[in-house]
Amino acid sequence: MPLHESKKAILADWEALGEDVRAELIDGEIYNLAGPSANHQRISTFLTRKIGNYLEGKACEVFTAPFDVYLQHEDEDTPNIVQPDLMVICDRDKITKKGCIGAPTWIIEIVSPSTSRRDYLTKLNLYAEYGVKEYWIVNPDREAITVYHLADQDISPEAYTFRDTIKVHTLADLSIDFTQLDLA
Repeated sequence: MPLHESKKAILADWEALGEDVRAELIDGEIYNLAGPSANHQRISTFLTRKIGNYLEGKACEVFTAPFDVYLQHEDEDTPNIVQPDLMVICDRDKITKKGCIGAPTWIIEIVSPSTSRRDYLTKLNLYAEYGVKEYWIVNPDREAITVYHLADQDISPEAYTFRDTIKVHTLADLSIDFTQLDLA
């Protein structure tokens, strides 16, 4: 008896969820996204403020979730659609009304228990494949930041804590001092 082959989701399936549903489409699977915790929001706001202040008057822009990023090779029928917690987009031609078409320069994901495996494994590989240059994973529970320099094809992580200052490799002269982050 042949094994039952599960149907992969396509763009139409994801679109049918409606604009009010936060979900990602990765490799034909739809992942619903839960609302963020208070510390998740504190970290997101802290990083958005630091990055946004640095980028004022510069060509790059910082965006926060929910903002769709469409990653697709020419030979693929269905795009991967993700909603990173934060992203910096330096090629303004990628920004459309519906989101970012192509890889942002820098992506930051803030881990929650429900997204941990996807952030550390699935998205790392996805972002490396589609040309994200720098990828940070911020883990509030461990007070840790994992940094990948994907532009160098280096998937060796650099490990930091909330007691460190981290140099952003894709943006000249920006470092983020996590000791300034105030979590309750």
